[in-house]
Amino acid sequence: MEERTAEVHERGFSDHVLVCTNGREEHACCGEAGGEAVFDAVVVWLRERDLLWSRVYVAETGCLGLCSADGAAIAVHPRSNWYADVRPDEVAALLAEEFGPDGSRLGVPAD
Repeated sequence: MEERTAEVHERGFSDHVLVCTNGREEHACCGEAGGEAVFDAVVVWLRERDLLWSRVYVAETGCLGLCSADGAAIAVHPRSNWYADVRPDEVAALLAEEFGPDGSRLGVPAD
């Protein structure tokens, strides 16, 4: 095991967006509710602001525990903000609220 916290912080990392893309057959799940499209929308929003893999990391995850047939789950850390039922067309507004329209509010909680 190699602890690399200092390295990540030195590179300017401030926020992590987790998007559930989990699929399963017996229950509602983000994978079947557009999770991949939500993930793609997050990547596009961050890339347009030159934030992807610089100060903001994004990752597809398994279940975040907010399962729904109406959209995907997203968690934004270290803010510890959790969202359910997110559809691709809602991603821009969600991230603008979290990070500011231009992405200038990184590392600080949304008001």
